[in-house]
Amino acid sequence: MLIDAGISCRETEKRMKRLALAIGKVKAIFISHEHNDHINGMRVLSKKYQFPVYITKGTQANGRSWVEKHLVRRFKPHEPVVVGGLTITAFPKFHDAGDPHSFIVSSAKTRVGIFTDIGVACPQVIRHFKKCHAAFLESNYDEDMLMNGSYPYHLKKRISDGRGHLSNIQALELFKKHRPAFMSHLILSHLSKNNNSPELVSNLFAKHANNTSIIIASRYEETAVYQVSGDPSHARTVKPIRIETSRQQLSLF
Repeated sequence: MLIDAGISCRETEKRMKRLALAIGKVKAIFISHEHNDHINGMRVLSKKYQFPVYITKGTQANGRSWVEKHLVRRFKPHEPVVVGGLTITAFPKFHDAGDPHSFIVSSAKTRVGIFTDIGVACPQVIRHFKKCHAAFLESNYDEDMLMNGSYPYHLKKRISDGRGHLSNIQALELFKKHRPAFMSHLILSHLSKNNNSPELVSNLFAKHANNTSIIIASRYEETAVYQVSGDPSHARTVKPIRIETSRQQLSLF
């Protein structure tokens, strides 16, 4: 298991315990960018369990991210990194950070995309999305709620200017136009507390789900554990399956 260390070490431990997952299943921490909601738990978690932290030099410098020197690992865009039985490939994304990246996590037959904190579904996102058996996709804000809400103009512009976050409509268009037939799970994430609602996102995507299971990731609790299979015969299996340690697991907090 690999995690993006946005929550505290204690909260990570609690959530894994509730999911009946041992902390030993975590093999590495990958940092997508330096914003606090993505690195808050990194320092304590990596130090306590001696997890290697994969982070670019630019992200570490911009975020002043302190990590024990012997735990730092570098990654480069488009160059696969092997951790246990998984291969992680990063690629640059459009976001207002120093050196932001999205990730593709793959095994022999299964490919999972991590697409959050992206201002636009650029050609690289589209190309990778088309190959995913499951995806963790940002659906951050409802355009009307953002524009008519209480945020100051500069913040509204920052969120929606192409280097901020993906709106519900942008996420839906990516899903509708580029979802592969074998995508079994779509986890919609990073919903704004003030400019979105789980019910709104769920209703928007439900009518277009077809054979893909749509899951709304909560801001307040862990997401269930799902099995994602690259076997075409399992492409229509969309219900959560009980954890079986002999198979690949996907747990997105």
